[in-house]
Amino acid sequence: MTYKAQVTVTLRPSILDPQGKATHHALTQLEFDQINHVRIGKFIEMEIEATGPDEARRVAERASDQLLANPVMEDFSVRIEEVQPVG
Repeated sequence: MTYKAQVTVTLRPSILDPQGKATHHALTQLEFDQINHVRIGKFIEMEIEATGPDEARRVAERASDQLLANPVMEDFSVRIEEVQPVG
């Protein structure tokens, strides 16, 4: 069975985010005054062959922990969905 893993990686709240701060400043200059705070992260999609959603989640979490996210600075969340065959 094929599963799609969607991994969202974000900086931990205690880590400064210069890219988010610069983006917030630029948005303020463009008069987006309703926006109070910006943090920048990463979004990764993977297709995983697994026997079930629990195995797919374990694979995605292991990949995130070992490579996709820096465990010192970043947190991650994983969403799993089954890929439906076409046709």
